[in-house]
Amino acid sequence: MSYDHVLLPSGVASTPAEVDAYLATQQGQPETADIAALAQELNARNDELPESDSFLSVSPLGGAATGAALQVPSPYDAIGFVRELLFRLATPRDYAIYDPQLTWLIDPAGHIPVTVTHGGAGEFPYLTETLATTWVRELADPNPYLIVERASEVYIQTYRESADDYTVEYRDGGPERHFAARVTGPDAVADLIWDWTRQDRTRLDRLPWERMEL
Repeated sequence: MSYDHVLLPSGVASTPAEVDAYLATQQGQPETADIAALAQELNARNDELPESDSFLSVSPLGGAATGAALQVPSPYDAIGFVRELLFRLATPRDYAIYDPQLTWLIDPAGHIPVTVTHGGAGEFPYLTETLATTWVRELADPNPYLIVERASEVYIQTYRESADDYTVEYRDGGPERHFAARVTGPDAVADLIWDWTRQDRTRLDRLPWERMEL
């Protein structure tokens, strides 16, 4: 069984249903130059490795009539490696990554480069307002946390305590600049995280922050 990621142009869809509809329109269409280049690069990276370390479940990729989309199947133990590689190759070309298993569309439109650690899904290289909302709403046990890091010791994070209760913390350097507050509702938390990411402190400064003793 493989884990799939799908590459598609940024902006062509905004929901999983729209992704499915777009992919249907691409079936039978000639492979675009961007997709051919992405497939070639992925094949070349995979061919550098011993067969036992292959990160592709199907090789070679590309050459099919799938228009401006490319399905990238990989073994489950290669998910993190493949995702990181796809971001490095696809984002500069303004391509989004769709994860059909999680029904997440990770589109770089309007993104801010930060390191995002999702407790259930690993690391991501950027955040958007849409992703902040999606990821906070879907935080679930056993690791219901999200961390957004701008630099070493400069980050904001949240932990889902119950269905509607969250702890939000931010750190602005050393331990004396580490604060926490309780926030109700996933969308309020997502708004605060996105505000912090784009360095807007208007709503953050309204909260009764308490300094953490670490």
